[in-house]
Amino acid sequence: MNTVIRINTRTRSILRETVSEDDTKWGGRGYISHLLLKEVPPACEAVGRYNKLIFSQGLLADTSVTTAGQMSIGGKSPLTGGVKESNVGGFAARKLSRLGIKALVFEDTPKTPSTDVLFISPMDMRLDSMPELKGKLVDETISLLRQKYGKGIGIFCIGPAGEMMMYGAGIASPDSDDVQIRYAGRGGLGALMGSKGVKAIVLDDRSSDYKPLYSDREAFQKAAKWLIDALRASPKTENRHVYGTPAILALANEVGLLPTRNFSSGQFEFADDINGEKVRQEIVSRGGQGKSGQPCIPGCIIQCSNIFPDKNGKKIVASLQYENISLLGSNCGIGNLDDIAELNHLCNQVGVDAIETGAALGVAMEAGVIKFGDAEGAKGLIRQIGEGTYLGRILGNGAQITGRVLGIRRVPVIKGQAIPGYDPRALKGNGVTYTTSPMGADHTAGNAFETLKTMDPLKPEGQVDASKRLQLRAALLDTLGLCLFVRPPFVQNPEKFCELLYGRFGWKMDVRDVMGMALDVLKMEREFNKRAGVSEEFFPMPEFMCDEPLPPNNAVFDVPMEHMKSMWENEPVLTQF
Repeated sequence: MNTVIRINTRTRSILRETVSEDDTKWGGRGYISHLLLKEVPPACEAVGRYNKLIFSQGLLADTSVTTAGQMSIGGKSPLTGGVKESNVGGFAARKLSRLGIKALVFEDTPKTPSTDVLFISPMDMRLDSMPELKGKLVDETISLLRQKYGKGIGIFCIGPAGEMMMYGAGIASPDSDDVQIRYAGRGGLGALMGSKGVKAIVLDDRSSDYKPLYSDREAFQKAAKWLIDALRASPKTENRHVYGTPAILALANEVGLLPTRNFSSGQFEFADDINGEKVRQEIVSRGGQGKSGQPCIPGCIIQCSNIFPDKNGKKIVASLQYENISLLGSNCGIGNLDDIAELNHLCNQVGVDAIETGAALGVAMEAGVIKFGDAEGAKGLIRQIGEGTYLGRILGNGAQITGRVLGIRRVPVIKGQAIPGYDPRALKGNGVTYTTSPMGADHTAGNAFETLKTMDPLKPEGQVDASKRLQLRAALLDTLGLCLFVRPPFVQNPEKFCELLYGRFGWKMDVRDVMGMALDVLKMEREFNKRAGVSEEFFPMPEFMCDEPLPPNNAVFDVPMEHMKSMWENEPVLTQF
């Protein structure tokens, strides 16, 4: 994949270019940070002419490595004002790789409002004007695109929230049957796509004859098989296959880190009604379209997604994940899975991040707009987001703006972005990640949940070093285009990264070289944020989390700021993953 497609949304020109030698070593999140630092003015307006929306393939995206179909989407974040990469499953990324395309780069903004569809096939690239898609919900958009372009296409699209450039908007991508709707939700990238006048991207690889070239196919296939065997042997894989990410909700509640009623408590009295076991029980008992163990991308053997059905067996949403249950459920005082699933579905349809929206709803509930636990009221508020009412636009722009407009001090955001489903007072490693990561409050940037068995999550000691290691891991996997859930085998055998990269590209690297790639990504992102005026020094932990004890452990966030500010002054250990 040595081709980059540049789309100028003002002139409507589409250019195909071969990447430079310097750019070939960057993929996924790494390519996004590299291109932003090189081409985007850090102080530009996030939804203005000079920002760029980048769809970037991981370095291993065109290979058979399991989970390698993750697509990184990035730009300057409307929410944080800094660099943002959000990755997403779905089937479209695989189709882009089969077209031999490394990245799509959308530049400038249209002269007049537009509702365009970028169409790419082996024989054609064009911007189609489709005004009939204006204001359409995500399912409606997908259906109309299938009618026009055929069933075998890959799709990225936004809902009405993205068209209205709401900062909580995300970018959706369905599977081939339009059952699983996956989201690049974090950072407001749907608003960035809307600012470019692009409603959807359609990828048609059906006549493509692209095949990746391998430096050593046998060595690559051997390493790829090792990963599959190692994942199959891991008990974590079986757990995720059966229960999915909701499996962790019971433990999150037990240790007191589950966001509850606008982050006022770490435990929810109805946690047993919404945990992973309950999700699995309802899927099995209801039957019909309900299923566990579903892949979000082709070729994934972990298959941690699900299809959650109603009492008649008809799909409500796919997939129902831990983050969405915690932010739309316990954080809003809602303890019924059917209600949470419908709230999740509504977020998917209007095109907003369920994490950001759940946090905004929690703030609105604290302000008295509706009461905690009012599921029907919450559904109505999400519908208002899609309708573009004044209140809907406030909520659709995220938790921070919601708090400002409604006059609420307790707003759970860092660097403008809502805190996900791990309260940092009870999982202090995540608090370090939220504060110091260039991505802001994002659990995928270095999630310390895995350290619960090896560290005391309530003590500040050691959390900075743990977060540093976890951030490096995330940056590397995001650059390669692999799911974060493949971590365990590589922790034990990090040299397998070297074998994969040698087999694919012929790069002779040791573990230090590979981890050095991750460090370089973080350096580029931090440099962009520094120039954009976004740093942990000016966007720290919310004050209420530093002085308001969180039940049941009555913990506050007390990792010293000076320790977090200096965490990257000394080079981290790069000889292990």
